Amino acid sequence: MDAFIQMENVSMLYGNNGVRAAALRGIYLSIDAGEYVVITGESGAGKSTLLTILGGLQVPSSGAVLIKGVDLSSLSADRLADFRRETIGFIFQAYHLLPYLTARENIMVPMSPLRTSAREKAERAESLLASVGLSGKEERLPSELSGGECQRVAIARALVHDPSVLLADEPTGNLDSTTGEQILDLFSRLHKAGKTVLMVTHNRANLFRATREIRLRDGKVAEVDG
Repeated sequence: MDAFIQMENVSMLYGNNGVRAAALRGIYLSIDAGEYVVITGESGAGKSTLLTILGGLQVPSSGAVLIKGVDLSSLSADRLADFRRETIGFIFQAYHLLPYLTARENIMVPMSPLRTSAREKAERAESLLASVGLSGKEERLPSELSGGECQRVAIARALVHDPSVLLADEPTGNLDSTTGEQILDLFSRLHKAGKTVLMVTHNRANLFRATREIRLRDGKVAEVDG
């Protein structure tokens, strides 16, 4: 059986004026559905680049990325956007919430293309906020929420389309240790509920929650544990 997520000889080059630098060099990965994988490595190892390529946010310089058997490079821009919206939830370290929208409204943003009523979208947003422990804070602006609460809103937003894959780039990087543990508890619950989770992290303590570690060094897979 084919893996749920595959990277085949993926490289990513950056640069101009004749100067080229490789962020990724010939990456091969195979990840099964339902895994909880942490991606580790020193700064500059290529972790975030790997995640954005898996999320279809960047196109690799060479190689193939397949998710659920679909080669992302074979999709048009519109179809890739649809596939990404239906399949992948992306969670950033910096939350990327719109500061002038409430928690509820931030979660409703990805629902804009849906042909459902504003009331149904609001109810869906409120249900997701409740699922991440934020009932009663639907009307709060990001500036009125703590860092941990903002990250919970971002996670709820990523769950809008019930994606099978969650990609998280240092989701606890801006949080204190106690709040970070609460966010990691939430990821553990989502994994147990059937989500495939890939998380970039500098925090080695996160390894205890994962089913596998993939360690990058200088743009290559240095080791795979688990």
